[in-house]
Amino acid sequence: MPLSDFLESNNLRLDQQLKFTAEVDKMTSILRRTLLVDGSRRENDAEHSWHIALMTLLFKEYCISPVNVERAAKMCLIHDLIEIYAGDTFAYDPIGNKDKQERESKAADKLFAQLPEEQGREFRSLWEEFDAMQTNDAKYAACMDRLQPFLHNTLTSGHTWVESGTCRSNVEKRMAIIKDFMPEVYKWVQANINNAIKMGWLKE
Repeated sequence: MPLSDFLESNNLRLDQQLKFTAEVDKMTSILRRTLLVDGSRRENDAEHSWHIALMTLLFKEYCISPVNVERAAKMCLIHDLIEIYAGDTFAYDPIGNKDKQERESKAADKLFAQLPEEQGREFRSLWEEFDAMQTNDAKYAACMDRLQPFLHNTLTSGHTWVESGTCRSNVEKRMAIIKDFMPEVYKWVQANINNAIKMGWLKE
């Protein structure tokens, strides 16, 4: 049923919230490059966002600084909503990343304006905080955003690394936030990078 069939409630705020909820269902159609762990298909944005939000409940103990799990989980759920309009940009795509910021900023303007004003401001603020990676909460959320596809790659024969011809330095650069903010976890990451080189999934 298209959104044009939405039955108004006579409560503008409620209608905005319900329509936004329907709009973000489009996340289920935004495919990422990462495979599901079982290798059966590519994951979508909604699955990725749910997965990393759940992960914030698991890994707090490895952070070197205090974090607010609730705020980090909110960032994880919100951070890719703008891809409904901007599309997914593969982390190791140098061309796609050139105009990523501009595309995503325009998408954020369009998307968050659909919410009641103060909720739109909150969502936009959390999205920007995540992107800046300056606060402890944002660093933690960013760590989860990077750890999840990394884990999937280790369990799918380095699928996206092999497909894109990614090299060690690219992965180490992307995982640097984990090295700095969750050094205990990074020991496992480094071991898997070395194994990926050995297996031929990553280029040296």
